[in-house]
Order: sequence, then C-alpha cells, then structure tokens
Amino acid sequence: MAAGIPMETMGVPVIILKEGTQRSYGREAVRSNIMAVRAIAEILKTTYGPKGMDKMLVDSLGDITITNDGATILDKIDFQHPAAKMLVQIAKGQDEEAGDGTKTSVIFAGELLREAEKLLAQNIHPTIIVEGYKDALEKALEVINNIAEPIDINDKEVLKKIAMTSLSSKAVGEAREYFAELAVEAVKAIAEERDGKWYVDLNNIQIIKKHGGSLTDTMLVKGVVIDKEVVHPDMPRRVKDAKIAVLDAPLEIEKPEIDLEISITSPDLVKKLLEKQEKILQEKVERIAATGANVVITQKGIDEVAQHFLAKKGIMAVRRVKRSDIEKIARATGAKIVTNIEDISPEDLGYAELVEERRVGEDKMIFIEGARNPKSVTILIRAGFERLVEEAHRALHDALSAVADAVMDGKIVAGGGAAEAEIAKHLREYAKTVAGKKSLAIESFIRAVEALPQTLAYNAGLDTIDVLMRLRSAHEAGKKWAGIDVDTGEIVDMMEKGVIEPMRVKANALKAGTEAATLILRIDDVIAARRSKEEEKGSKK
Repeated sequence: MAAGIPMETMGVPVIILKEGTQRSYGREAVRSNIMAVRAIAEILKTTYGPKGMDKMLVDSLGDITITNDGATILDKIDFQHPAAKMLVQIAKGQDEEAGDGTKTSVIFAGELLREAEKLLAQNIHPTIIVEGYKDALEKALEVINNIAEPIDINDKEVLKKIAMTSLSSKAVGEAREYFAELAVEAVKAIAEERDGKWYVDLNNIQIIKKHGGSLTDTMLVKGVVIDKEVVHPDMPRRVKDAKIAVLDAPLEIEKPEIDLEISITSPDLVKKLLEKQEKILQEKVERIAATGANVVITQKGIDEVAQHFLAKKGIMAVRRVKRSDIEKIARATGAKIVTNIEDISPEDLGYAELVEERRVGEDKMIFIEGARNPKSVTILIRAGFERLVEEAHRALHDALSAVADAVMDGKIVAGGGAAEAEIAKHLREYAKTVAGKKSLAIESFIRAVEALPQTLAYNAGLDTIDVLMRLRSAHEAGKKWAGIDVDTGEIVDMMEKGVIEPMRVKANALKAGTEAATLILRIDDVIAARRSKEEEKGSKK
C-alpha cells in the first residue's frame, strides 16, 4: 500500500505522498532529531580539551585518519541521518568563520538538546524553549563582550599563548611551542591595518606538506615555495635579483584545434618543418629574454627545444605550476600573469631577491624569497610520516586561525572553562528577572554552558561535580578568570597560567551551537522521499 497521509472523504482514502515516502512527525520527529545530534556530540565529547582522546577513522577505501580535530572528524564520517548532516554543515560554518571551536559548538548543541528534551517531557512548547535559548544567547554574548580583555598585535607573548592554547589538544607533542612561534610570526607578517583595524587573510599563508624529517624541521619562508624543480640541467639553480616572468602560456608548439594533414614528399621538408618550429620557439624565448627576465614560471608546458634556448640565455625555468601557486607568485612578486608571450613587456615582470632550487627530503623545490610584497609567506610542514604531516597541518591551521581571530577582534578571554563559568554566573542573575516558563529554558541554557567545563574535567579523569562546585564558588567570589587546571585538578587563574582564547572563537561557538539546537527544535515533521535504487545498492555494499 502506498505511504501517505490518509484522509477519509466519503469513505475514500486520499493518498498525497509517493509510495516509499517515510514520514515522522510530532514528538517522534523531534526525538529522532535530538538523538541524532546528541549521538554526534557524544562522539566528539571524548576529544574535547588538552586531555581529549583521538579518533581513528577508516574510509571505504581503507585509508586511515587519526585525529582529534572536530572539523576533520565530522567531515570524514559519512552520516545518514538528515539532522546529523545539518549539524555537520553548521560545524563547517563555525570552522570557516572562526577556524577553531568546532567541537565546542557541537558539544554545546548536544547539551542544549539534552536539556530541551527534559523540558519537552514537562510539556513546555518548543517555541518557548527556542525563545528562552535565544534570549540567553543574547545575554551570554553581551557578557563575553564585557569581560573580554583587549590585546595588542605587538604583544607577541600573549599571541604565542593563544596559539599554544589552540595546540594544547593537538598531536604535535614537543613541537607545540615551536609551532606557536611559527603561527604568530606568519600572522604578523601578513596582517594589514585598514581604517584603524587589523585584517588578516590566511589565504596569504601558503602551506606545503612534505613528509620526511621531524616536526621541528617545519620552516617559515618569507616568500613562496613551489613543489617543482628546474626543467633543464644546464639552467642556473640560484638566481639573485630575480626578474620573474609569470606565464599562463605554453613555451611549445601548440597543436591546432582542428585536424590537419601535412603531406611530406622529401626529407628536406621534414627538416624545414623542424627548423620552422625551432625558430618559433627561439623567437618566443628571445622575446622573453628581451624584457630582462632571468626566471620564467609558467602554468603550461615548456618544449625541450625551448628549454635549450632558455638555458643558453641563463634563464631559470619552471613549468606546470598550479594555478593557485601562479596567483600567489604574482601577488608576492608584483608580476602580471602573461597569457600571450607576444605582449610581454618589462613592466609585467615581478621581482624577488632570490629564487633558488633546494632539496627538501628526497625532492627538489623552488624557493622565492625577498619578494616585493612581504605579505605572502609559506610554511613548509615536515614530519616523519604522512599521517603526522596531515595532523600537523590541521593543528597549524587551528593555531593560525586562533591568532588571526585575536588580532582582528583585539579581544581575548581565558580558557579552561573560565569564560563559560563567568557567563553561567551572570545568566543565573538574569534568569531571576525572567518570568514564566522561559526562565526554565534559560536555566537549561546555563546547565548546557556549564557542561563544557564539566567535559574538560571528565576527560582529565576528575570528579566533574566537585570541580563544577569549586569553579562556581571561585566565580561567585569575583575571580572571573578562574578555570580548571586539567593537570592538577585545581581551580586557578587561567589568564595568569597563559590559557587564552580569542573572544571570537568562544562567541561563535555559542552562537553556532544555539542556532543548531533551535533549528532542530523547530522541526516537527520529517518527510523523506524514497531512496533511489543506486543509493540502496550502494548502502548494501
């Protein structure tokens, strides 16, 4: 029988939905969505904080990823439930906006829905819960903005502590401090002041991964690095005062777009054809050399004959460079990307103090240093094996994002649950001023906020109730930066201890978590179309 919404009209059933469509509504739909989100939150809970555990993720091809990065875990797991997919999208938004705090937002969303389930069981309408959560979030953001402390971009020590805090849960071990210094130096190098505010575009930081060596062999290069080598053995390997031609054009004889047949009746004709091709390539090289260029970098190919002529002119050449790298080189050196060699001029060339081919591990790479635009930097990540390189990349991304957020907002808060405990304290006072059932939703929001420091304590093997009571007492006594020292279990001043986070990460995590929870709570009907035969076959495999 076809699925649908049966309606008796004169004894005749009316079928609205297609056969195979599944529908759940009311309490059943809400409960199913809440359970899906809570399940994801539980997956991430054990990875939270500096004492968090790692996850081993194995994909359908058998490739293994070992990480505790929230965004990576959510990205690698293939979720089926629609509510779970929605949460993944919200978490990705948090990662794109703040670059960190993904786990915080997901765990917080799970706790909000856990508390909402209790209120629903008391017959409190979802709309009232949503309104209460939104009011509480507004107040929480106001509190966090008021308690946050200003930061100066030149305060390198504080910026380093922010990076260290972000790296505290990452698998970079003893290289944590070194990575923190790299992150601070890279962000400071590309930061720009616009209308009295600092702006950081992390796209100006090129990251190249190369396994081999150790984590401490990771280096910051003030310029651009290309994972390519010089095309001809007779070309120079090191060029000082480099005048760089950046091309999006081939240095080879292009094949015509239409099919042609050439009739050759004698060996002389073959010779003439080859000579003609050689002359065309020689003219292209002469045109480039006439501009004064001593380095050529192209996105396309370079013919062997052209390589010979370039080498005779003493020009270093690199071919088949990625488009993204070509754009970075052009931005760094001040070059214009030339699409037609006939139009190249000296004004199109970029400049760098040094272009050099160096051996990195078993491979050769091109280093472009001392470019016109110092806002372009490269971090070359090294580690003993490929999976550690990937994890180091994820760790460095979070550290760079945290430092960039702090520089752009100019405001910081203490970590270790200090900011959450202070928010909870102010919200308790606020809840007393709210009448009716909405106050119950605000109290649920408070418990969800306090669940974050409790999770930190749990992952450190501490007594969560005892820690929460001591944390509350410290904040009631006016110690606004009191937080949990996960190494000792003591409540200490986290700002003095150097556990510092950007305000943006914390505020965005609360916003993203609340948005996810309220979105789920407002859904009371789930109508799922029948899966295609291809999808069903795929799931059976």
